[in-house]
Amino acid sequence: MSKIMNFAPTALKNLFMKPVTTTYPAEPFTYPQRSRGHIEIDIDDCIGCGMCVRSCPPGNLSVDKIKGTWTIDRFDCIACGYCVVKCPKKCLHMVPGYQEPEGEKHTDTYTKSKEVLEAEAKKREEMAKKAAEAKAAKEAAAKAKAE
Repeated sequence: MSKIMNFAPTALKNLFMKPVTTTYPAEPFTYPQRSRGHIEIDIDDCIGCGMCVRSCPPGNLSVDKIKGTWTIDRFDCIACGYCVVKCPKKCLHMVPGYQEPEGEKHTDTYTKSKEVLEAEAKKREEMAKKAAEAKAAKEAAAKAKAE
C-alpha cells in the first residue's frame, strides 16, 4: 500500500502535464547536433585523391579518378566520419538522418558531370604538355652545358 502512495503524486503530476513524447508522423524528427547519419558527396568538387578510401576502416569506398566515379557500399559503412575528416576538398559531408532500410545489399556510385570530366581531361593534357616542354628544355640545357 505504501508503494502505491509513493507513486500517486507522480501519477497525478503526469496527468496534468504536457506529453513528453514527440509527434513524429506530424512533425519531422530533429536530430541532435553532431549525430552521425550517412555520407553524402558533392561529386563535382571531388579531385579523386583517394584519401577517403585510405582512411575508411571497413574499406567500403572506391574512387576512379579517370572515370570520375566515387562508390560507397552503404551496407558496410559504419558512419565513423573518418572519410569526411580526411577529405582535402571537403566535398564529403555527414548528413544527419538515416538511409531508408532496403532488402538488398547494393552500392551507390556517383559520377561527375561530362563538363567537369572534360575540363579535368583538358587540364591533365595541358599539364602533360608543360611537363614535356620542361623536360625538353632541361635536356637541351644539359646538352648545351655538355658541349
